[in-house]
Amino acid sequence: MDLMRSTAVLLPGSGSDADFALRAFAPLTALCRSTMAVDAEPPSVVAGYRAALDRAASDGPLLACGVSLGSAVAAAWALEHPEADVTLVLTLPPWSGPAGPEVPAALSARVTADTVEDLGAAAAIARMQDGAPAWLARELTRSWAAHGDFLAPALREAAGFVAPSEERLAGLRARTVVVGAEGDLIHPLPVARAWGAAIPGADTVVVALADLGPDPAVLGRAGLGALTAGS
Repeated sequence: MDLMRSTAVLLPGSGSDADFALRAFAPLTALCRSTMAVDAEPPSVVAGYRAALDRAASDGPLLACGVSLGSAVAAAWALEHPEADVTLVLTLPPWSGPAGPEVPAALSARVTADTVEDLGAAAAIARMQDGAPAWLARELTRSWAAHGDFLAPALREAAGFVAPSEERLAGLRARTVVVGAEGDLIHPLPVARAWGAAIPGADTVVVALADLGPDPAVLGRAGLGALTAGS
């Protein structure tokens, strides 16, 4: 694809933010015509993400880069718009189809939403900081505080999102790179491998969670390397 003609749309996870997405995908966006980094905003995270993809697609080629929920929304949108000139970089996909009760990303989102509603955002942030790696605690402390009162609804919406099933992903025709992280217990690597295997012609790239922490641009470099190699 010609990145210089493309608009990059960056879709973070529901509890993350545009700031992280901009750093994560900088190696790709540096080559694009323009960039739209989308924050989760009320009344609906998913509706906001879809609207951003619609706007960008109306203006030429589109590079959709997602993290977790953002990846699931981008893949679903591309399936619904087979005529769109879109390339997908789908990182840390969370699950396929409906999220069952034990799916790690959905379970984490629901538990955090419960804590926010029962004890407040400050308590949820404190609990997260106790158990998360230092880099993740810094990222989530910033993004969760910025979500304000929308944090719990955003997390509940994410946990209830029906991602494309592997059967549906088999119908995806967009140029696609799937990036998974070794050691990520919330976004298990087998999910990324399953997405990559299901999507025709997709490249699957594996990065190390230990590298992603200090350098989010690992995700963008992985996507760029696969796109360049396949060009």
